[in-house]
Amino acid sequence: MKILITGGAGYIASHTNVELLKENYELVLVDNFCNSVYESVKRVEEISGKKVKFYEADLKNYSELEKVFEAEKDIYAVIHFAALKAVGESVEKPLEYYENNISGSLNLYKCMKKYGVKNFVFSSSATVYGDPEEVPVKETARIGATNPYGHTKAMMEQILLDSAKAHGWNVVILRYFNPVGAHESGLIGEDPEYPNNLLPFVSQVAAGIREKVVVFGDDWNTPDGTGVRDYIHVVDLAKAHVKAIEKLKNNQGTFIYNIGTGRGYSVIEMIDAFSKACGHKVPYVIGQRRSGDVATVLADPAKSIKEFGYIAELGLEDMVNSAWKWQSLNPKGYKG
Repeated sequence: MKILITGGAGYIASHTNVELLKENYELVLVDNFCNSVYESVKRVEEISGKKVKFYEADLKNYSELEKVFEAEKDIYAVIHFAALKAVGESVEKPLEYYENNISGSLNLYKCMKKYGVKNFVFSSSATVYGDPEEVPVKETARIGATNPYGHTKAMMEQILLDSAKAHGWNVVILRYFNPVGAHESGLIGEDPEYPNNLLPFVSQVAAGIREKVVVFGDDWNTPDGTGVRDYIHVVDLAKAHVKAIEKLKNNQGTFIYNIGTGRGYSVIEMIDAFSKACGHKVPYVIGQRRSGDVATVLADPAKSIKEFGYIAELGLEDMVNSAWKWQSLNPKGYKG
């Protein structure tokens, strides 16, 4: 079966590509390289020993995207990763985020309708829940995004659900919690120029690229006063997408799942675990709370376990060890 993957050279996509290729899916990747490089595609091919088709195209350009659908007429399903994704940046550049994420998705949905593609997996985010009223968070929780990035994800979801109802599409929406880590080979991983997420920043501090980690507040209502989050290994997350494709083969309708572990780790716990992985103390300082932050966000994974047969298998040690291996082997990311 042929799967079209948007944002196909990105962090989560590259790990998903490896897992799909293991299951002998044929992949067609689309990316405009605004947050990625072609080297990740080459390394996926190296890990898997298989070739993938690749198109450089921007989803905001309908004609570029349509050429892909025209050339690849037997697409079974789309996995939609492509989006700008930094919360802080989205607050500073809301128009850029709305234009990229919403317009790109609309073009993709239009192409699906025109070319009769009816199966879709959407890369969403726990950000859509905002500051949840109950923790762990269930899929039925109120949608209450608190920043432009989260709003775009919620809008992309709603447009997709409305389109699915109108056109008879089958949809799996995966709301990720906090993906971390890297492939066991150390060949692919997260490669941000300036990290927005905790673990890549800790990695760069451990490697001496940055001076210290700033911990945003130590007076939260948590065991050690620092924020607690549900971290999930990116390989476990990648395997959830294989499960999603399997779900679409055997089920019609729309399905929404949290993809997390239900186990939380504080910022200090993550820094301490990484210090152990790299063999030296990672320096940090306590800073002010960030606007919009919350004390604890955890997934309730019960629905994904029951309906989806999905259980995260890799723990904290796997997360930090793989992240450090990637950082050590690739001190400048994919650039060298």
